[in-house]
Amino acid sequence: MAYIELKNMEFFAHHGVFEQERQIGGRFTVDLKIKLDLMAAASSDRLEDTLNYAAVFDMVKEEMSVPSKLIENVAGRILARLSKDFPTVEDAKIRLAKINPPVNGVVAEAAVELSLNDAGL
Repeated sequence: MAYIELKNMEFFAHHGVFEQERQIGGRFTVDLKIKLDLMAAASSDRLEDTLNYAAVFDMVKEEMSVPSKLIENVAGRILARLSKDFPTVEDAKIRLAKINPPVNGVVAEAAVELSLNDAGL
């Protein structure tokens, strides 16, 4: 089996428990590791035989634009949509991080990690 990874995708989005976070917005990063069969693409050199990561990025961007209170919810939505829109995906792991979360101290990021198969999506 093989993987396609999209790392450090950056977005400005409006996620957060506090109303102010959803109004003002903040910075987020997303990493995706997608498991699928890439053997046909390895020999054919045809986009149709692989996962179009530009299309995956656009899907993540769309989901990031929908405000949520919890980054867990956003991550789950992205995995569910990935599974629905790209049926060749066998499994995927997402890491979604909120940069400089609003806490009483210095925290570079708060992040969640979910797996498509673990989430039962």
